[in-house]
Amino acid sequence: MTPQCPNCQSESVVTRDLARKIAAFIGTLGGAARGYSGASVGAEIGSSLGLVAGPPGAALGGLAGAILGALVGGAAGCMAGARLGEVIDEHVLDNYQCLACGQTFSQRHPG
Repeated sequence: MTPQCPNCQSESVVTRDLARKIAAFIGTLGGAARGYSGASVGAEIGSSLGLVAGPPGAALGGLAGAILGALVGGAAGCMAGARLGEVIDEHVLDNYQCLACGQTFSQRHPG
């Protein structure tokens, strides 16, 4: 069902998704920081596996482990943040905007 603007009755309406975008960004940063700080285990494993190729292999393996930890943490944080933002968009904010008149409104409480 397409939402209709309570002001002008236009069906030319888009979602703004502000909270989802902001929360996903913050979640990505937090998750990446947490993943990177907790990546010492990944760096240790990468260093151990890289020892086969000598000291340069150990250094590259450790770096790869830390980067992988940051990427995985960032992805998890992004997903969690986006989900939280969706809930805020739908239940707290006026998530819809009419393209015809510019009115913002929520689906639950029009006007």
